[in-house]
Amino acid sequence: RSLLRLSEAARRAGVTPAQLHYYLMVGLMEPTRVSAGHQRWFDGQALRRISLIRLLNDSGYPLREIRDIFLGQRP
Repeated sequence: RSLLRLSEAARRAGVTPAQLHYYLMVGLMEPTRVSAGHQRWFDGQALRRISLIRLLNDSGYPLREIRDIFLGQRP
């Protein structure tokens, strides 16, 4: 399975690296792997999740509600 660095994963998912950093910070995402040097790596499943977050947010869902949906909680 192929892993991408944060900047490339963000580009392919249609978000900025800053947006992806924010998704990580607020608990919407976890990297697929973190290297010993703290580099974050993402696989295809993570890219799909990033794209879904962006789509939901662009559709008007606040990030807090998106996080609750992913965690299986009702807002």
